[in-house]
Amino acid sequence: MVMIEVSLLSGFVMTSRSRMLLENRTIVKKIEVKANVVYIYLEKLNDESQTFILQLEQVIQVKNLKPATIKIYDYYQPGGLQISSCSGVGR
Repeated sequence: MVMIEVSLLSGFVMTSRSRMLLENRTIVKKIEVKANVVYIYLEKLNDESQTFILQLEQVIQVKNLKPATIKIYDYYQPGGLQISSCSGVGR
C-alpha cells in the first residue's frame, strides 16, 4: 500500500467535492483527514503516471504562508520517503 500525506496550507481545507472525486478513483483505497493533513491510501502504484488534484477552500486569511509538504511512501516501509513542498495555491 502506498501513502500520500498532504499537509495543507494554513487556513485551507479540502473541499467535500475534492474528497468525493478522489474516492471515486479505483486506485484510491481510503482517505482520512486529520487536523490539517490529508492521508490518501493507494492500493498500489505501477509505471503509469498518476495525477491527484486536491481542491482547497480558504476558510481563514493567513499572512506569510509557510510551504506545505507532500510525502509519498510505502505504508509498510516508510524509510523510502519522497518529499515535495508547495508554497502557493493555484487559482
